[in-house]
Amino acid sequence: MTRPHKSYRDIVGDGGSDIVGQVVAQQARLRARMAAVRWKLAVVSGKGGVGKSVLAANLAAAFAREGHRVGVLDADINGPSIAKMLGVRGQTLRVTGDGVVPAVSAQGIRVMSMDLLLPSDATPVTWDAPTQAEAFTWRGTMEANALREFLTDTAWGDLDLLLADLPPGTDRIPTIAGLLPDLTGTLIVTIPSEISQLVVRKSIAMAQEVKTPVLGLVENMAGYLCPHCGGLGELFHGPGGERLAAEAGIPFLGRIPFDPRIAAAGDRGVAFLAAAAGGPAGRALTELAGRILAGLPPAGAP
Repeated sequence: MTRPHKSYRDIVGDGGSDIVGQVVAQQARLRARMAAVRWKLAVVSGKGGVGKSVLAANLAAAFAREGHRVGVLDADINGPSIAKMLGVRGQTLRVTGDGVVPAVSAQGIRVMSMDLLLPSDATPVTWDAPTQAEAFTWRGTMEANALREFLTDTAWGDLDLLLADLPPGTDRIPTIAGLLPDLTGTLIVTIPSEISQLVVRKSIAMAQEVKTPVLGLVENMAGYLCPHCGGLGELFHGPGGERLAAEAGIPFLGRIPFDPRIAAAGDRGVAFLAAAAGGPAGRALTELAGRILAGLPPAGAP
């Protein structure tokens, strides 16, 4: 005797899965986990290729140099790079009763990234689905769920700052704001290029639309720093970030010149500020970190 298959119309409630209870319990764990984090910052641009991840890694190093307890969530599920830049690739993640222990950099920065879970450099992130067409349909939801699990299941411990390095795309801001309703604010990154700023404007508008505080705008790659003579030459010919910030009504936090040593340090798995804090780029990064800290709202110790 064969039983007829049930359709979703025949299932009463949640079919016994208690999915609502599971979601409520996970949200409670997430709130409890994030209660131990004083400030939660999202580093965003909307446009790829502006050096956002490099900036996030070096800001984390700058905060750590000042004695702050820092964590970085690599929210770029498909193109993770933070683990490489902070030198934690290859670390084995341990699971304890409190959750997954994050990787820890030489500067004491706690890191969670999809890169730490992939078996090889060439392994792409794929999602289980009957067909890849269906996986594409649900990809946004599955990526959001992965980030929720990273935030919830990682034993971050007490942190002063947690930086979320978001992938390109203006749609990423509502996702992180939905996961972290108490997000302290977003840091917007641009370069002096009309194309970059065309997209970055949308990111600013999106952050304002979902009522996420915008801490300010940073202009990255603001000139080319010659490694031989130390002179600063023009790298891009577009408008500066200061004008964009003024038009958007948000603070302008400063300019970071392009220094080839920044990229070289990241390739070696060392934050630039940990290797060469001096020079125009190092000073600019250090000053930027100071301005961000000065602009953060008061918060009780976790």
